[in-house]
Amino acid sequence: MTDAKRLPPLLKLALELGPLALFFLGNAYGDRFGFPEGQRIFAATGVFIVATVIALGIGYLLVRKLPIMPVVSGIVVVVFGGLTLFLQDETFIKLKPTIVNTMFGFVLLGGLYFRKPLLQIVLDSMFDLTEEGWRKLTLRWALFFFALAALNEIVWRTQTTDFWVSFKVFGIMPLTIAFALAQTPLLLRHEIKKAGEA
Repeated sequence: MTDAKRLPPLLKLALELGPLALFFLGNAYGDRFGFPEGQRIFAATGVFIVATVIALGIGYLLVRKLPIMPVVSGIVVVVFGGLTLFLQDETFIKLKPTIVNTMFGFVLLGGLYFRKPLLQIVLDSMFDLTEEGWRKLTLRWALFFFALAALNEIVWRTQTTDFWVSFKVFGIMPLTIAFALAQTPLLLRHEIKKAGEA
């Protein structure tokens, strides 16, 4: 039986970042499509929902499976983005990162409590770590997700909508990449060496 197909890294990145980029552009240039300045977030939200669904669909067509985290995030985008458009209340789309990151944090902590590091399931194809390594990495990611949720709450409650959109697109992703890179020493310490690699 052949290994499950995987998306090329650049295509995977494009499918993950594409909807965010369109969300930013929709908010920046929504006025060109008849949306007044205070209403551009609704144009951006509509674009974000459609782009997210299309990105998930393309990913599924290419590899015939959907990763857990993008699916959960996509569902929340559709639900809370839909509420934003239906009720004309931007609060719902601003809450999306808080809800998703808090959910991921609690799910990871719950897995640790039941001695099932769920991060291992999500990243198993990428890393081969000791049990202690998976525990530590899972705890760190759980705490990071909580930190992102708190940061999102601070930003959307204290800053303008335009600033929040820019933070969502140009703040959260670099922070996540930096955090992931910062875990490299832990990964190297707890990596299980295959035969012949020692």
